[in-house]
Amino acid sequence: MDWIIEHKLLLLIPFISAFVGWLTNYLAVKMMFYPIKFVGIKAPYLGWQGLIPQKRRKMAEISVDLVLGKLLSVQELAARLEPEKVSEAIERRLRQVLKKIINDVMQESAPTVWAALPVQGKDLVYARVEADIPNVVEKMVRDFQDNVIEILDIKELVVEYLSDHPTLINEIFLSAGSKEFPFIIRSGFYFGFLLGLPTMAFWYFYQAWWILPLGGLIVGYLTNWIALKIIFEPKQPIKIGPFTIQGMFLKRQNEVADVYSRLIEKKLMNSENIVHSVLYGSGSDQLFEIVELHVNDAIERYVAIAQPYFGLGVGSQNYFKMKEKAIKSIFDSSEKYLLYMHEYADNALNIGPDLREKMQSLSPEEFEGVLRPAYQQDEWKLIVTGAILGGIAGVLQLFYIFLPA
Repeated sequence: MDWIIEHKLLLLIPFISAFVGWLTNYLAVKMMFYPIKFVGIKAPYLGWQGLIPQKRRKMAEISVDLVLGKLLSVQELAARLEPEKVSEAIERRLRQVLKKIINDVMQESAPTVWAALPVQGKDLVYARVEADIPNVVEKMVRDFQDNVIEILDIKELVVEYLSDHPTLINEIFLSAGSKEFPFIIRSGFYFGFLLGLPTMAFWYFYQAWWILPLGGLIVGYLTNWIALKIIFEPKQPIKIGPFTIQGMFLKRQNEVADVYSRLIEKKLMNSENIVHSVLYGSGSDQLFEIVELHVNDAIERYVAIAQPYFGLGVGSQNYFKMKEKAIKSIFDSSEKYLLYMHEYADNALNIGPDLREKMQSLSPEEFEGVLRPAYQQDEWKLIVTGAILGGIAGVLQLFYIFLPA
C-alpha cells in the first residue's frame, strides 16, 4: 500500500512541474505589464510596478529609434497636406475666432477709435480679414512644410505621449504580441511537464532533499528562457524538408505590421497628437515665428488701407501692442480652429497604410525591434523571478507532499 502511494506521489512531480511552469510564465507576463502604477513602499523599494510601465520612457525611445524614427519621415508627412484644403477645413471656425480676437484687441488697444467706428465700418474690417484668410493660411502651411524638421520631432511626440499614457504602451506591446504572450503562458505548462520527468527520475533513484527545490528552480528558469527563444529564434527562416522554422513572432511579420500600424495611427500618430506636439513641443517657438511673420504682414496690409486715420487714432505705441496681442491671441487660440482639420489631416497623412507597408518590408532583425525591447530591458528579472518561484514551489512540494508520506 505504501509502495502504491509512493509511486502515485512520484507521478505527481511532472504535473506539479507543469503547473509551476505555467504559473511562473503567467506571473512573468503579468509582471511585465501590471500594475500600471507602483504598488508598495518606494523607500525602501518593497513593491512592484509592471516593467513596461516602469520603463515606458526608455521603451518608447527604443521603439521610435528602431521603428517609427526610421519609417516615418516628417518631411514626407508634411508634404501630404494641401494648403488649400487645410484652409477650407478650418476657414469657417477661424472666421469666428478672428472676429472675437479683432474685437478684443481693438477694445484694449484703441477703444475710442473702435467705439466710434460704425457697424458698417466694423463689418468692412471683418470682411477684409475674412477675405484674406485663405491667402494667409496657405502661406503659413507652406512655411510649416518648409520648416517642419525644426517644428515637429516624432521622437519627442512618441516618447512624451507614451510616458504620459502608460496604458497605451501596454496596449501596443500586448497587441503586437497577441499570439506570443499567450504562448509563453501555455508553453510553461508543456515545458514544465517535460522538465518534470527527469526530476521525477532523479527523485526515484536518489531522494536528496535538494532535488525537488532545484528541479522547481530549473523549471521556473528554463520555461521562460525556452519560450523567449522560440518566439525570436531563428531570425531567418530555415527550410527543413516541407517545414519552415522561424521565430514565431518574426513569422507573423505581415499580421503584426497590420495590427501595430493601425494602433499607432489611431491612438498615437494621429492629427490631434501631432497638432498638440507642434503647438506645445520643443518646436513651438519656430511655429510661433511663422505665425508672427504672416499675421504681422497681414495687419500691415490692412492698416495701410486705413492710413493715416488709423495711425492718428491708435498711436504708434498702442499699434505695436495691438499687433503683439493679435499675434499671441491667434497662436493661443490655434486648437480652437485647428481641430476642424483633424479629419482631413488624418486621411491625407495616411500614416497607417504607409507604416504597415514599410514595416512589412523590414528585415527580420529590424522587425524584431517592434516587440523585443519589451523583453530585453529586464528579461533577466523575469527569468530569475521565475526560477525563484519555481524553487519555492519545489520546497513546498517537498514538505507538504513527500515528507509527510
